[in-house]
Amino acid sequence: MSFAGVSVIANGKLLGSPTSPTTASDSTIGYHLLVVEGYSRINRSIAINSRYFTVAGRRWSILYYPNGRKNHDMDGPGSLCLYLAEEGGKPVKAQFEFSFIDGTDQPATACNHAHAKEIFEFQDWNHIPHEKLIKREALEKHLKGDSFTIRCDVIVVAGDVIPTTTSPFITVPPSDMQQNFTDLLLAGEGTDVVFQVSNEALAAHRCILAARSTVFRAALFGPMKEGTSPTVVQVDDMNGTVFKAMLGFIYDDTLPFPAADENEGVLLQHLLVAADRYDLRRLRLMCEKKLCEHIRVGTATTILALADLHHCDGLKKACYEFLRYPANLRAVVETEGFEHLCSSYPTLMKDMLLGVLPSK
Repeated sequence: MSFAGVSVIANGKLLGSPTSPTTASDSTIGYHLLVVEGYSRINRSIAINSRYFTVAGRRWSILYYPNGRKNHDMDGPGSLCLYLAEEGGKPVKAQFEFSFIDGTDQPATACNHAHAKEIFEFQDWNHIPHEKLIKREALEKHLKGDSFTIRCDVIVVAGDVIPTTTSPFITVPPSDMQQNFTDLLLAGEGTDVVFQVSNEALAAHRCILAARSTVFRAALFGPMKEGTSPTVVQVDDMNGTVFKAMLGFIYDDTLPFPAADENEGVLLQHLLVAADRYDLRRLRLMCEKKLCEHIRVGTATTILALADLHHCDGLKKACYEFLRYPANLRAVVETEGFEHLCSSYPTLMKDMLLGVLPSK
């Protein structure tokens, strides 16, 4: 739904020009906001007119009667009216709805739902087809600092056909599917595979693991596996903390990593190895990116060797960038890790020298 501008009424007077600078152009669906400030100081016997705004190429306006258009009771309900602010033009059919806005851009309680789906014919500014009443006590529930905001939604109808639109009264929450999976893992409900890791039994759901990892799919649903039988898998050469962190990622890959520190750097290295082992590409890249924050004099050679072993080209380039600074390179050369790199990774040493040289 297109935004068709805003009108601000302060102490009963319209601020700015009478025409809204923001229009919905030729869209057949639009909305306009009417902001009324200083509600307690309004002269309730005088009608308040919004700016002119455009929907479907036609000019519209809103009238707010604090005391009702046909009501002279000072304690009676007020009313809102939508009218076509043109003279002598072609009549147009439209639906419209007024709603309160409570501190967000989303409509709150509608002002009189009864006619929300009716189609009215609008002719010119002398013709107001319908008014919507607002009880005073209902309006005052929506006051924020002696002000309130009304949203007017307009849908122009071609003939008797209503254009397709999304409802402004429905807010779709973000997906919670991954949180549901994580809750299922933590509760241990429906698990059908157990991993023995560092003398610890970790239960999981084979279907979820197989959907996320080709390695798990082959191991848990291979030709020699029974799809319904309980499965116990022995995991060697992996720490239980690392395996649990990997499982958590499999169930929810949107979880952020903790703040950078020494222990996290070690965990990330092991987690990168696990991700490569089980073909979890997103986790591997996340670890690779996060490890770039841990490149220091004391860790550069270890991270460089790890990056080379697991083909992490981005992480290798980050190490080379760190070593391009002469002070960093001199400090790293003095470490035991550098001597180990020279003796164990001679090919990598040549690659490193080429990597730290200035580009031509």
